Amino acid sequence: MTKREFILGIDDAGRGPLIGPMFLAGVLVTKEQDKLLKEAGVKDSKMLTHAVRVKLAETIKENSIKHKVVSSLPDEIDAFVESKSNLNTLEATKTAEIINALNGGKEKIIVVVDCPSVNTAAWRNTLLKFIHHPENLEVVCEHKADVNHPSVSAASILAKVAREDAVGEIRKQFAQYGNIGSGYPSDPATKVFLEKHGKELEDSGIFRKSWQTWKAMFPSSKSQKQATLGEF
Repeated sequence: MTKREFILGIDDAGRGPLIGPMFLAGVLVTKEQDKLLKEAGVKDSKMLTHAVRVKLAETIKENSIKHKVVSSLPDEIDAFVESKSNLNTLEATKTAEIINALNGGKEKIIVVVDCPSVNTAAWRNTLLKFIHHPENLEVVCEHKADVNHPSVSAASILAKVAREDAVGEIRKQFAQYGNIGSGYPSDPATKVFLEKHGKELEDSGIFRKSWQTWKAMFPSSKSQKQATLGEF
């Protein structure tokens, strides 16, 4: 009797913003469900509007075996970036967290990850170090996997919707301070928000203070002083 094969697509959202968490999502499907998701219009989240992403997120949840979303708050991101590790390593640990949670250990699973690193082979080796039981897994790390694989597209949608929900909550929580923009350093609205309220909200937990934009704007901030002291 031939064992069924499953596909686990994994992707991230919110890797580059200066404000808010980063999210990773994993979607475990059969080959039949993978095809169904494609037919339903699932594609790279960047190619879809917010309203369509929200609608498709429900379709994905209803037409997958399991799914999981994990987050990394700004403080955790800063800790990795400022340590001997980096954001790619943090993403490898979070990717492994998803794999470990969704891997039943019996059926073969083809894991397809949209690789965050330029060096796919090296990043894959890092990822494998954090996977608990890789025996039944075929791990594939690719660039543009969110475009080429429906399961990864589905993961990109769940991660993006989670990121948008989180930013929405930040907007509500800090509405009195004005428009925070998209949270990306290149966004003029985010830059204005940072200039006006960054120092005041330094300890709010919403900023990634390891980002160069923050360091350039606030060279005398607490995070900068702590990093300098830690070097001795």
